[in-house]
Amino acid sequence: MIHIPKSEYSRRRKALMAQMEPNSIAILPAAAVAIRNRDVEHVYRQDSDFQYLSGFPEPQAVLVLMPGRVHGEYILFCRERNAERELWDGLRAGQEGAIRDFGADDAFPITDIDDILPGLIEGRDRVYSAMGSNPEFDRHLMEWINVIRSKANLGAQPPNEFVALDHLLHDMRLYKSAAEVKVMREAARISAQAHVRAMQACRAGLHEFSLEAEFDYEFRKGGAKMPAYGSIVAAGRNSCILHYQQNDAVLKDGDLVLIDAGCEIDCYASDITRTFPVSGKYSAEQKAIYELVLASQEAAFAEIAPNKHWNQAHEATVRVITAGLVKLGLLQGNVDELIAGEAYKAFYMHRAGHWLGMDVHDVGEYKVGGEWRVLEVGMALTVEPGIYIAPDNQNVAKKWRGIGVRIEDDVVVTKTGCEILTGGVPKTVAEIEALMAAARTQAA
Repeated sequence: MIHIPKSEYSRRRKALMAQMEPNSIAILPAAAVAIRNRDVEHVYRQDSDFQYLSGFPEPQAVLVLMPGRVHGEYILFCRERNAERELWDGLRAGQEGAIRDFGADDAFPITDIDDILPGLIEGRDRVYSAMGSNPEFDRHLMEWINVIRSKANLGAQPPNEFVALDHLLHDMRLYKSAAEVKVMREAARISAQAHVRAMQACRAGLHEFSLEAEFDYEFRKGGAKMPAYGSIVAAGRNSCILHYQQNDAVLKDGDLVLIDAGCEIDCYASDITRTFPVSGKYSAEQKAIYELVLASQEAAFAEIAPNKHWNQAHEATVRVITAGLVKLGLLQGNVDELIAGEAYKAFYMHRAGHWLGMDVHDVGEYKVGGEWRVLEVGMALTVEPGIYIAPDNQNVAKKWRGIGVRIEDDVVVTKTGCEILTGGVPKTVAEIEALMAAARTQAA
């Protein structure tokens, strides 16, 4: 499996510490274990910021960075080795493993944090933390600060300033390294295979969850522990529900099925959407809408390059979709006026994409100083235009109603434009119909 190398985590920590004020400390907790029901836990997934800086996969851990500390700048509090618990729950790194395998300069048992951490914070001018994202940990942090304040009359020095870590860290996460792009390519490759498998397996009479099962199989077979988000498998009128997740309707001939699904590798997401006909052949109306969405996506790709701004890709999709809807008779009027009046939003109500990385809707500002962010090499994003014609839309002819189409790919900005990471899934009408026809012939 492809993973982020240990050296990259070290580089990230150093880069963050280089941006921190002198005589400061950064404190970040691991994600809490989430209970699914009673005493059954969800599969553990590390907090993205914690993972970004440490690669440490366990709960009940706290990461501390102290630029300039003589005894080591990177400290990890984590669970101790425990033979009995490891028999039940799996191996732990322990303090030795934290240093040996995860690059910590110093490591302490998490049970000792109340005794040790106030002493590390004491005398530091500034504390960086993920304020507001973990209220329980915020309370602990204030308790440690109050321990220091209670000893102020003995000469203890509490910090003067508290700063949200998000701004520094999330700007770093916006720029993907070569190692990160490599992992994202692998996630995209596995997800692309899953989309191909679903197209090949699709038949009338199956359920939406039948296709979801094909994804789960391909994800696990490829080494992905979990989907990057809840898979959307939406057939027929369900394709007009943007975040549909029931996934239990029957697939019927004549319907489209929209699948928005991607896996996660080493905590990096992929995010792909394809829309294809249950029968293996698009109707004239389905084809017209599909090819319009595809044309708008191609127009967006042309607007993704260094020195172009974030919104240019979206603006390109809006123009192509609005002009196309006028041509098909679904909108009436002057294209510029319709765009200015946002008439397209009756059919295309979301934006053309989002940042992509460790979170499927990844961190990073879309605007800087009130202006759309300028794209730079290494930024990763999705491109996902769509058209959704509600089943009860009385303003259009009946033949158009209930058609929902979205096409989504993942790209990374390069020096000359963008690299499409998810090119392994057929996308044109001819390619999709040929793939599905071949699968049916083979099955027969």
